[in-house]
Amino acid sequence: MPNSNDRIQVLIASDHPIFRDGLRQVLEAEAGFELLGRGCSGEDAMRAARKYKPDIVLLEVALASETDRERLQELATLPSVRTILLSAVIDKREILDLLRLGARGIVSKESPVEVLVRCMRSVMAGQYWVGRDSVKGIVQALQTLALEAQSEPGNHFGITSRELEVVAAVAGGRSNKVIAKKLSLSEQTVKHHLTSIFDKLGVSGRLELAVFAAHHGLLSSE
Repeated sequence: MPNSNDRIQVLIASDHPIFRDGLRQVLEAEAGFELLGRGCSGEDAMRAARKYKPDIVLLEVALASETDRERLQELATLPSVRTILLSAVIDKREILDLLRLGARGIVSKESPVEVLVRCMRSVMAGQYWVGRDSVKGIVQALQTLALEAQSEPGNHFGITSRELEVVAAVAGGRSNKVIAKKLSLSEQTVKHHLTSIFDKLGVSGRLELAVFAAHHGLLSSE
């Protein structure tokens, strides 16, 4: 939930003071945002997040860094905090792992300010963000991974053909209402299918389902 004053409270976590201060100055000029503290180093991100309880942590990272991944996982344990990663390079091969570790958004450090602002607003609205797009960016990454995945013939984890259609629709970012209309089902039936799919695959949510399906070649390239 947003904070009581309806402004999005942001904490900047970066090991580079010049980058940190530059980003702070940019965001201070944006309406609807409140910066907490003066920023902090990546090492102090968890401590500062516990202290200030921000809506969003902007965490500067090197995507391949195990230390940064550990910081991301730690921040993900704070239920009210949404972490957006700022990176010099966005590697699609790493996107899914970072989302599973708890990232809600991944933005290039070279992006215009308006992209970062849209990202933060989308994340606050419950969406995910990759690069310059919200859900669309994730779906594209999932589809790319699905094309590369080598599925084992006949091994669909007990998923029926109808359930596979539901999985593909979920990975495509479609809501239960849209899935029901597309497959000529009731929304309640779609919910029953999802419950069955979650149980069979051992996943707990739509994003986790999409990631699992992509990794195991359950998605078509429609």
